[in-house]
Amino acid sequence: MLALLNNKFYNKLVKELNQTISNNLVLLRKKYGYKQSDVAQKINYSDKTVSKWETGELVPSVENLIELCSLYNVTLDEITKPISEDSIQKSQQKDYSQRNKVIIALLSIMAVWVFATIVFVYADILSGYSAWRAFVWAVPASCIVGIVFNSLWGKFKLNYVYISILLWSLITSFYLEFIQYNLIALYFLGIPAQIAILLWSGLKKNKNN
Repeated sequence: MLALLNNKFYNKLVKELNQTISNNLVLLRKKYGYKQSDVAQKINYSDKTVSKWETGELVPSVENLIELCSLYNVTLDEITKPISEDSIQKSQQKDYSQRNKVIIALLSIMAVWVFATIVFVYADILSGYSAWRAFVWAVPASCIVGIVFNSLWGKFKLNYVYISILLWSLITSFYLEFIQYNLIALYFLGIPAQIAILLWSGLKKNKNN
């Protein structure tokens, strides 16, 4: 009797798990705007198999689940627990928000290069002077814009990369701007500054603060 009850309990758990997985697969596919044929093509399975996974008629193997998790950018733990439509919508809104932030940052950096191009064309047309150094100065200017937006929305650690590029591009800009003075020594000043940046990036923040 006890074995029969255990067997029924086990079958009930398996059935609920299968239903959860099938529901999640439908929600995740719709989140990414895929058709069943799209999913089938991406993981090299038939449309019919994907359809059976989503109806619960067929249970994906562990290998299949790993492939699906990779496709939908979720973990095995997440795909085996109930996912609500509200959480999917919030995730989509977060994705859209992040994408918009990246686009705004890239447009701002593009504005720097548009300005540099305007300066170059303006100088060439009016005075015949080749202001190609405007593009050189656009590099550190772009880094500054990148630092600002990354500090607001991005990963703070990435700022150290921007700062390093800013350092060497600034030195190069000054060197080329005043090339007649042979300011090659400026690059030697950049070495301790770069070491300081690397050491700064290695500092650990106190999480209790």
